[in-house]
Amino acid sequence: MSDSHPTPEPPRQPPSRRTGEPRFPEGPRADPAGSHFERRIRSFQPRRSRVTAGQADALRRLWPAWGLDIDGQRVLDLAELFGDDRPVVLEIGFGMGEATAEMAAADPGTNVLAVDVHTPGQGHLLALAEAKGLTNIRVGNGDAVILLREMLAPDSLAGLRVYFPDPWPKKRHHKRRLIQPEFLTLAATRLRPGAVLHCATDWEPYAEQMLEVLTAHPAFENTRPGGGFAPRPAHRPLTRFEGQGLDKGHVVNDLLFRRVPHQDQPPTGA
Repeated sequence: MSDSHPTPEPPRQPPSRRTGEPRFPEGPRADPAGSHFERRIRSFQPRRSRVTAGQADALRRLWPAWGLDIDGQRVLDLAELFGDDRPVVLEIGFGMGEATAEMAAADPGTNVLAVDVHTPGQGHLLALAEAKGLTNIRVGNGDAVILLREMLAPDSLAGLRVYFPDPWPKKRHHKRRLIQPEFLTLAATRLRPGAVLHCATDWEPYAEQMLEVLTAHPAFENTRPGGGFAPRPAHRPLTRFEGQGLDKGHVVNDLLFRRVPHQDQPPTGA
């Protein structure tokens, strides 16, 4: 009789992905709109940085129910997307999603369609929504301009949030900034009268540009009496990113502009 013991089998490893195979087959696609639309100058750069195990798990499990690829191929029924007819606010660029989740928890009567192209942030926000029991968040993946132009009906939004967008500080890149007259014209068609566009930035030159173009646009009016920047409203949480900027002496400016009653608008586009 032999005293030797059988060699234990090594633990099975998940099969490696083939080149080009998506990491999350049922999750966010790298370029959901593909080549269906013109390759205009974009205000964002997709970031496919490291995804943690928790974020990956949230993407695999929750994306099919709470995620949306912005492919531009249909007009969304927002009541169907959220499962109710509560007002919908669009948030463009949510980072890691902490502020988005906090605002959604504080206002359960409002649905939040949060759009970004940062895969770790998408997974983190989905995980936060599940942990907090939030049913009023949906996560969009892709180009917010295509979403506004192709997938949202007129007057379908109760608000629009753009917090700390890429400032594109170099002069030659200013054309990439999101808050431009053309974008505001497009957004105005999707915002119902009285809806508020809320922007915030810690880049002062960009804040000045935002104030200038918003003040000049006929579809919006400043909610602050006398004009100018607004104090940070209590409903916008102080984010970790913002706190770090304030510690460095950055000045954060909020702008809150209201969609005015309908006027004749030029054709949309951005």
